Amino acid sequence: LKLKFFLMQKMLLLDAYALIFRSYYAFINRPIKNSKGQNTSAIYGFTASLDEVLRKENPDFIAVVFDYPGPTFRNKLFPAYKANRQKTPEDIKISVPYIKRVLEGFNISVLEIEGFEADDVIGTLAKMSEKAGFKVLMMTPDKDYGQLVSDNILMVKPAKKSSDAEILGPAEIMNLYSIQDPLQVTDILALW
Repeated sequence: LKLKFFLMQKMLLLDAYALIFRSYYAFINRPIKNSKGQNTSAIYGFTASLDEVLRKENPDFIAVVFDYPGPTFRNKLFPAYKANRQKTPEDIKISVPYIKRVLEGFNISVLEIEGFEADDVIGTLAKMSEKAGFKVLMMTPDKDYGQLVSDNILMVKPAKKSSDAEILGPAEIMNLYSIQDPLQVTDILALW
Protein backbone atom coordinates (compact mmCIF):
# COMPACT_ATOMS: atom_id res chain seq x y z
CA LEU A 1 0.00 0.00 0.00
CA LYS A 2 2.83 2.45 0.81
CA LEU A 3 4.46 1.86 -2.60
CA LYS A 4 1.08 2.40 -4.26
CA PHE A 5 0.71 5.71 -2.38
CA PHE A 6 4.18 6.74 -3.43
CA LEU A 7 3.37 6.16 -7.11
CA MET A 8 -0.06 7.83 -7.08
CA GLN A 9 -0.48 11.53 -7.73
CA LYS A 10 -1.33 13.36 -4.54
CA MET A 11 -4.23 15.79 -4.11
CA LEU A 12 -4.19 18.01 -1.01
CA LEU A 13 -7.44 19.69 0.07
CA LEU A 14 -7.41 22.14 2.97
CA ASP A 15 -10.47 23.14 5.01
CA ALA A 16 -9.74 26.87 5.26
CA TYR A 17 -12.03 28.00 8.05
CA ALA A 18 -11.39 24.95 10.23
CA LEU A 19 -7.67 25.74 10.05
CA ILE A 20 -8.20 29.49 10.48
CA PHE A 21 -10.37 29.07 13.59
CA ARG A 22 -7.96 26.52 15.02
CA SER A 23 -5.01 28.87 14.48
CA TYR A 24 -6.83 31.85 15.97
CA TYR A 25 -7.87 29.99 19.13
CA ALA A 26 -4.45 28.35 19.54
CA PHE A 27 -3.08 31.81 20.35
CA ILE A 28 -6.15 33.19 22.14
CA ASN A 29 -4.30 33.67 25.46
CA ARG A 30 -1.20 35.17 23.83
CA PRO A 31 -2.28 36.62 20.47
CA ILE A 32 0.31 37.44 17.85
CA LYS A 33 0.02 41.08 16.81
CA ASN A 34 1.75 43.17 14.19
CA SER A 35 3.22 46.64 14.75
CA LYS A 36 -0.21 48.21 14.16
CA GLY A 37 -1.81 46.04 16.85
CA GLN A 38 -3.68 43.79 14.38
CA ASN A 39 -4.17 40.25 15.64
CA THR A 40 -2.33 38.07 13.10
CA SER A 41 -2.64 34.76 14.97
CA ALA A 42 -4.94 33.18 12.37
CA ILE A 43 -2.74 34.35 9.50
CA TYR A 44 0.42 33.07 11.15
CA GLY A 45 -1.03 29.72 12.26
CA PHE A 46 -2.71 29.03 8.92
CA THR A 47 0.45 29.88 6.97
CA ALA A 48 2.63 27.76 9.27
CA SER A 49 0.29 24.75 8.84
CA LEU A 50 0.22 25.26 5.07
CA ASP A 51 4.00 25.52 4.87
CA GLU A 52 4.49 22.39 6.95
CA VAL A 53 2.10 20.23 4.90
CA LEU A 54 3.54 21.49 1.61
CA ARG A 55 7.08 20.61 2.70
CA LYS A 56 6.19 17.21 4.16
CA GLU A 57 3.66 15.99 1.60
CA ASN A 58 4.81 17.74 -1.61
CA PRO A 59 1.39 17.39 -3.30
CA ASP A 60 0.92 17.32 -7.06
CA PHE A 61 -2.35 19.28 -6.76
CA ILE A 62 -3.73 21.49 -4.02
CA ALA A 63 -6.80 23.57 -3.29
CA VAL A 64 -7.90 25.51 -0.25
CA VAL A 65 -11.65 25.41 0.23
CA PHE A 66 -13.59 28.15 2.00
CA ASP A 67 -17.21 28.08 3.12
CA TYR A 68 -19.31 30.19 0.77
CA PRO A 69 -20.13 33.49 2.52
CA GLY A 70 -23.88 33.16 1.95
CA PRO A 71 -26.60 30.69 2.83
CA THR A 72 -26.19 27.04 1.88
CA PHE A 73 -28.69 24.47 0.73
CA ARG A 74 -28.99 23.44 4.39
CA ASN A 75 -30.33 26.89 5.31
CA LYS A 76 -33.03 26.43 2.69
CA LEU A 77 -33.95 23.01 4.12
CA PHE A 78 -33.79 24.17 7.74
CA PRO A 79 -33.74 27.97 8.28
CA ALA A 80 -32.42 27.59 11.86
CA TYR A 81 -29.32 25.70 10.65
CA LYS A 82 -26.37 26.93 12.77
CA ALA A 83 -28.59 29.67 14.24
CA ASN A 84 -27.10 29.08 17.70
CA ARG A 85 -23.48 29.26 16.52
CA GLN A 86 -21.44 32.15 17.89
CA LYS A 87 -20.57 34.95 15.52
CA THR A 88 -17.18 34.83 13.85
CA PRO A 89 -14.68 36.96 15.78
CA GLU A 90 -13.84 40.22 14.01
CA ASP A 91 -10.10 39.37 14.07
CA ILE A 92 -10.85 36.29 11.95
CA LYS A 93 -12.97 38.26 9.48
CA ILE A 94 -10.14 40.78 9.09
CA SER A 95 -7.57 37.96 8.62
CA VAL A 96 -9.33 36.11 5.78
CA PRO A 97 -8.38 38.53 2.96
CA TYR A 98 -4.74 38.38 4.10
CA ILE A 99 -4.85 34.57 4.11
CA LYS A 100 -6.26 34.62 0.59
CA ARG A 101 -3.36 36.89 -0.43
CA VAL A 102 -0.92 34.39 1.09
CA LEU A 103 -2.54 31.64 -0.98
CA GLU A 104 -2.32 33.82 -4.09
CA GLY A 105 1.40 34.27 -3.35
CA PHE A 106 1.79 30.49 -3.18
CA ASN A 107 -0.21 30.22 -6.44
CA ILE A 108 -2.76 27.97 -4.70
CA SER A 109 -6.35 27.76 -5.90
CA VAL A 110 -9.07 29.02 -3.59
CA LEU A 111 -12.48 27.39 -3.94
CA GLU A 112 -15.81 28.75 -2.72
CA ILE A 113 -18.91 27.16 -4.20
CA GLU A 114 -22.19 29.03 -3.85
CA GLY A 115 -24.68 27.19 -1.65
CA PHE A 116 -22.15 24.76 -0.18
CA GLU A 117 -19.86 24.52 2.83
CA ALA A 118 -16.20 23.55 2.55
CA ASP A 119 -17.00 20.07 3.96
CA ASP A 120 -19.37 19.41 1.05
CA VAL A 121 -16.86 20.58 -1.55
CA ILE A 122 -13.91 18.73 -0.02
CA GLY A 123 -15.94 15.52 0.39
CA THR A 124 -17.05 15.66 -3.23
CA LEU A 125 -13.56 16.47 -4.55
CA ALA A 126 -12.01 13.76 -2.38
CA LYS A 127 -14.35 11.04 -3.66
CA MET A 128 -14.06 12.21 -7.28
CA SER A 129 -10.26 12.38 -7.04
CA GLU A 130 -10.09 8.91 -5.49
CA LYS A 131 -12.13 7.53 -8.41
CA ALA A 132 -9.73 9.26 -10.80
CA GLY A 133 -6.79 7.42 -9.19
CA PHE A 134 -5.42 10.06 -6.80
CA LYS A 135 -4.21 9.73 -3.26
CA VAL A 136 -6.16 12.41 -1.39
CA LEU A 137 -5.11 14.20 1.78
CA MET A 138 -7.74 16.29 3.56
CA MET A 139 -6.14 18.72 6.00
CA THR A 140 -8.54 19.62 8.78
CA PRO A 141 -9.00 19.26 12.53
CA ASP A 142 -12.74 18.60 11.90
CA LYS A 143 -13.70 15.08 13.05
CA ASP A 144 -16.61 14.97 10.54
CA TYR A 145 -14.12 14.18 7.79
CA GLY A 146 -13.37 10.79 9.38
CA GLN A 147 -16.38 9.34 7.54
CA LEU A 148 -14.63 9.99 4.19
CA VAL A 149 -11.40 8.16 5.02
CA SER A 150 -10.52 5.17 2.86
CA ASP A 151 -7.40 3.43 1.59
CA ASN A 152 -6.78 6.38 -0.77
CA ILE A 153 -8.35 9.24 1.20
CA LEU A 154 -6.53 10.20 4.38
CA MET A 155 -7.16 12.89 6.95
CA VAL A 156 -4.31 15.15 8.06
CA LYS A 157 -4.84 16.70 11.49
CA PRO A 158 -2.58 19.76 11.83
CA ALA A 159 0.38 19.72 14.19
CA LYS A 160 -0.06 20.73 17.80
CA LYS A 161 2.53 22.42 19.98
CA SER A 162 4.20 19.21 21.08
CA SER A 163 3.55 16.94 18.09
CA ASP A 164 3.69 16.72 14.31
CA ALA A 165 0.70 16.60 12.02
CA GLU A 166 -1.20 13.34 12.39
CA ILE A 167 -2.24 11.30 9.35
CA LEU A 168 -5.36 9.20 9.86
CA GLY A 169 -6.33 6.32 7.59
CA PRO A 170 -9.13 3.79 8.05
CA ALA A 171 -7.32 1.86 10.84
CA GLU A 172 -6.65 5.02 12.86
CA ILE A 173 -10.24 6.28 12.49
CA MET A 174 -11.70 2.89 13.45
CA ASN A 175 -9.37 2.66 16.45
CA LEU A 176 -10.08 6.24 17.53
CA TYR A 177 -13.83 5.70 17.69
CA SER A 178 -13.93 1.93 18.36
CA ILE A 179 -15.89 1.29 15.16
CA GLN A 180 -15.63 -1.27 12.33
CA ASP A 181 -15.93 1.12 9.37
CA PRO A 182 -15.12 4.84 8.90
CA LEU A 183 -18.69 5.34 7.63
CA GLN A 184 -19.81 4.75 11.22
CA VAL A 185 -18.33 8.12 12.16
CA THR A 186 -21.72 9.57 11.17
CA ASP A 187 -23.41 7.30 13.74
CA ILE A 188 -20.96 8.28 16.48
CA LEU A 189 -21.39 12.00 15.80
CA ALA A 190 -25.19 11.67 15.67
CA LEU A 191 -25.14 9.93 19.07
CA TRP A 192 -22.89 12.61 20.55
